[in-house]
Amino acid sequence: MDIMEALFTRRSIRRYTGEPVSDEDLNLLLKAGFSAPSAHNRQPGHFIVVRDRNSVEEIAARHPYAKMLTQAGCGIVVCGDTKKQEREGFLIEDCSAAIQNILLAAHGLGLGAVWCGLYPVPERAQVVADILSIPPDIIPVGLVVVGHTDEKGRSVDRFDGKKVHYDKWRAED
Repeated sequence: MDIMEALFTRRSIRRYTGEPVSDEDLNLLLKAGFSAPSAHNRQPGHFIVVRDRNSVEEIAARHPYAKMLTQAGCGIVVCGDTKKQEREGFLIEDCSAAIQNILLAAHGLGLGAVWCGLYPVPERAQVVADILSIPPDIIPVGLVVVGHTDEKGRSVDRFDGKKVHYDKWRAED
């Protein structure tokens, strides 16, 4: 898939067939995550692949927007290591870039995916940290639910020229 096509046609998918994601596809998704840019090349990202049925069901039951995880092929929790990147803002940016890469890679592979936020909602991040035994110096940033899609996302043109500013800020009309 052409990169521009991927950017303009990727949508958040919340309905899945339940078919597992192959190890080959999963490794490509993880490789895409590791390929994301990182502030000062600190590479703070860690990825927890969640396939264990009990963990999947517990996360889905306790995260208000991750119910679809039970029907997906897997979840990928993207975390950042505060020992590698002390500046929390950069850590969040690095992990967010990794999440976007995973979302685009999933789309390019013909899979569906959706980003379920963990950070900055302490209750959501802590629930996932507790279920997956994540140590305190690791911040769970987001959960990417991935699977074989049971729906077709429709493309939406979200370009808004009124929000584009050249050289300096201009008031919106």
